[in-house]
Amino acid sequence: MALLEVRDVHVYYGDAYVIQGLSLTLDQGQILGLLGRNGVGKTTLVNAIVGFNPPRRGKVVFKGADISQIASFETVRSGMGLVPQGRRVFASLSVEENLLVAERSFERHGWSLKRVYTLFPRLQERRGQQAKTLSGGEQQMLAIGRALMTNPDCLIMDEPSEGLAPIVIQGVWEAIGKLKDEGLSILLVEQNAFLALKLVDFVHVMSKGQLVYSARPEELAANEAIKARFLGI
Repeated sequence: MALLEVRDVHVYYGDAYVIQGLSLTLDQGQILGLLGRNGVGKTTLVNAIVGFNPPRRGKVVFKGADISQIASFETVRSGMGLVPQGRRVFASLSVEENLLVAERSFERHGWSLKRVYTLFPRLQERRGQQAKTLSGGEQQMLAIGRALMTNPDCLIMDEPSEGLAPIVIQGVWEAIGKLKDEGLSILLVEQNAFLALKLVDFVHVMSKGQLVYSARPEELAANEAIKARFLGI
């Protein structure tokens, strides 16, 4: 069953035509991968979905409702969580304050401080620290935890491995795997195809604002031509 649908979306930045008639569907309980090199429009698409830069044409449909032109805070209220590229934690707030500021609708999915701390024990150890004093990996955990505190029906993760050491990425990926096991629907936007293919149920490859290849992860893993041309591997 479709949870999130992007229907023939066209997105501009000023006069720059960035997303050119792109469509995709995220089903309930699915992890959908969106892969592509830097600069192909992945984050622009994320911004259009969550309401930061609405599409000029086309629709974004979430849980059956058209959310194409609503404000980003209304998108969050509707049940969509975002883990933004670059983490964007509230630097001067403590770890716990970052989490509490996002808290809402506990009854919906049961995400609370206790549950986030169970998923990321390091955050509990650092709960009194200012977010700006955390390592990059800890900030990424905090960004994920903050999104979960909104108790989302759908989680969009934009480049969650960016700038992290391999040992840190392993911990983050294990956490995302646990979210998958719990049935959370996730749109995973990644440049690192090797990592993404370990988790996703289906994958799209993006280039120049359009989808150029769509397949199951094992099919992409075996397609050397597509990986070389569009992913640089």
